Amino acid sequence: MAKDQPNLQQWIQQQIAETIAIKQKMAESCSGVLLDVSDKMIHCLQHAGVIYLCGNGGSACDAEHVATELVGRYLRERRPLPAVALTTNTALLTALANDYDYSQVFARQVRASMNKNDILVAISTSGKSANVINAVLAAHELGAFTIGFTGVPGQPLASHTDLCLCVPSTSTPRIQEAHIVAWHIICDLIEQAFLPA
Repeated sequence: MAKDQPNLQQWIQQQIAETIAIKQKMAESCSGVLLDVSDKMIHCLQHAGVIYLCGNGGSACDAEHVATELVGRYLRERRPLPAVALTTNTALLTALANDYDYSQVFARQVRASMNKNDILVAISTSGKSANVINAVLAAHELGAFTIGFTGVPGQPLASHTDLCLCVPSTSTPRIQEAHIVAWHIICDLIEQAFLPA
């Protein structure tokens, strides 16, 4: 095992270098999108809208993470902001998957809860998750604004959303890491807009 240590350390350094490189590319190509996402979400929250989020697996964790930051707090004390992760009701998710189809688990929730003043955030590193895309289509039926979080090329999700952050990578772990950086920036910008005067 000791003989492998230098190789393992080199591999670890390579992994860290890769994530740094992707985030640098995102800084160069996606800062405008991050501002646009923040502005849209701030406007929604200032006008009695709710932010709904959905995704599968690690993206479901991101949806819950972001909803928590908004309802709770990111860094500063301010009023709670309405956000709902569509991934948290196990009974509902399993009922919808069983009685309809897994591709409908988010879309049916969207139709039940959202309105045109709300925003749906659809997270899929591949851009191909059928249940996430169906949620976007359902949100459009209601006239709601949609935001996508994906990688490249991020299709077909990127084409279906009104605004999309496409992390410049095809690697799922690198995309997920970049999404969290992006979300922390967005949560900070939103929080600054709602600080007490």
